[in-house]
Amino acid sequence: MNLPSKSSALVIPFLLATGIAAPGLAQAPTPAATRADPFPYPIDVRTLPNGLQLVMIPTGESGLIAYFTVVRVGSRNEVEEGHTGFAHFFEHMMFRGTEAYPPEKYGQAMRAAGANDNAFTTDDFTVYFDSGPADALPTIVTLEADRIQHLKYAKEAFQTEAKAVLGEYNKDVADPGFALDEELHKAAFRKSTYRHTTMGFLEDIERMPEQYDYSVKFLQRWYVPGNTTLVVSGDFRPDEVAALIEKGYGGWQGKESTVKIPKEPEQKQKVTLTRQWKTSTLPRLVIGYHAPSVGTDLKAAAVQNLLGPLLFGLASALYNDLVLERHLAVSIDSWYGDHRDPALFAFEATAKNEAALPAIQQEMERTLAQLAAHGPDQKLLADVKKNQRYGLLMGLETPFAIGMAVAATLGPTGDPHQIDKLYRAIDEVSPADVQAFAQKYLTPQNETVVVLRPPPAQAASSAVSPAASKVRP
Repeated sequence: MNLPSKSSALVIPFLLATGIAAPGLAQAPTPAATRADPFPYPIDVRTLPNGLQLVMIPTGESGLIAYFTVVRVGSRNEVEEGHTGFAHFFEHMMFRGTEAYPPEKYGQAMRAAGANDNAFTTDDFTVYFDSGPADALPTIVTLEADRIQHLKYAKEAFQTEAKAVLGEYNKDVADPGFALDEELHKAAFRKSTYRHTTMGFLEDIERMPEQYDYSVKFLQRWYVPGNTTLVVSGDFRPDEVAALIEKGYGGWQGKESTVKIPKEPEQKQKVTLTRQWKTSTLPRLVIGYHAPSVGTDLKAAAVQNLLGPLLFGLASALYNDLVLERHLAVSIDSWYGDHRDPALFAFEATAKNEAALPAIQQEMERTLAQLAAHGPDQKLLADVKKNQRYGLLMGLETPFAIGMAVAATLGPTGDPHQIDKLYRAIDEVSPADVQAFAQKYLTPQNETVVVLRPPPAQAASSAVSPAASKVRP
């Protein structure tokens, strides 16, 4: 599955002793957890000589484990023109099997161990995950170590899967929300590889069956130990897991690749794009702003993780006004996900009818101007910060949720301790930090607006009263 750009890294729920290093593994010092740590479990980090990073999170005797393979390759890495969508494509191909474990045998072994598996791809990284009983861990390590090192597929299988990816794109693009996300990134970016979504450009997906040779190069370039982190959480002994990993992955070789990611030039003026939908739908608009992200500016990332619930959440004045009181919008929401490079902070609204769109847009932009001029409501900011921290803790109910929290936050930076660093930064955000961010980035010249309108016949049948469309002073 692909995760759209609007997914937030803070949706963690979906998504204890430190042992002595096993032979062949270098162990990084890990500070003991304290009550002040946002993440309540110690994190044991070790590195194989080949560069593979192992992150272990023992959680006690639950009888369960979860296993994550984080490969730091996403649509961001797709720099060659005409070759987008390959990071997501390899998420599919990794289930094509190896000589030792073809798909049927792989599936039988996983099911016999009582384990489940799946995967997802983002703009910056790909995650393969497994969960099951603790005694399934040796089987999981064997299967995962084999497929990441020995994936093998014929040209015919490659072409079949490429057509399946095209089918997935056609399904997704029928969703107005996906189309809005795609249009926003095309309009907002000129040079950055974030211009295309994780799925890739349609014309590249259509040509993908002809790109077998390139696919082999892509695999060799990015699926290497130095670009991969394993995260294991749950009921296990760290030294025993380290020994399993050393046995399964110690012989894996491959040189870590680097590519030059195009730098996006500063946006100088507002961009507005209107798209008409072919079938009946509610009108929508999305507004995006270029801003640093977690890979380049931790404080800016912390502010953006708070801006969504602060400005557009259920407790916000804007939600109360547009959705509950004047009924102009069916919903409002923010789009933000922590990224490796500067990306977008964005927000969207689904309107009751097309006539309400100008009032909604004006009210949203007025709210941002007020934020820049006066700063946020201090009590609401404090409440949102508490909600983020306790929301994290409440989501850590299973080894899977615990491991996913670490895997998802380390993806953009490669740092296993990123989860603590991010939440500490969120705790430290002040009203002045939020106001300064708004003044610098939430400006008209840095704004990209995409409006999705319904078919003309539907729009003509919609109306909104003058009282409802009036913007508050």
